[in-house]
Amino acid sequence: MPLVNKGGIPRAQVDEALGKGTDVVLRIDVQGTATVKRLVPDAVTIFIAPESQATLVTRLVGRKTEPLDKLLVRIETAQAESKRIPEFDYVVVNYDNQLDKCVDEISSIIDAEKARVARRMCLLPMHA
Repeated sequence: MPLVNKGGIPRAQVDEALGKGTDVVLRIDVQGTATVKRLVPDAVTIFIAPESQATLVTRLVGRKTEPLDKLLVRIETAQAESKRIPEFDYVVVNYDNQLDKCVDEISSIIDAEKARVARRMCLLPMHA
């Protein structure tokens, strides 16, 4: 399952991977998610949320990777993006020090989506 960072990927590459039956995971912002949903309506979207806004701020400050002005913009952006959670199919909470749990939940969502009847029907020999 390839993980693609935000920044854009040619649609042909995604289509090629999907055509081979490969799961494709895109790490994109909410605007990118809206675009993907418009182009691929049956795409499954997952919003990964911090356990709280306070936790998010603590994580970002603790990283010490950017100056205060950029950090404030990131926090504002994250708060605005969290208001768009209802646009997603799923939300997974990324609790502090529980990354494995977050990954397991995402994997479970992927597995469940692959088992949906509508997705399976075209794969069953009697329905192909």
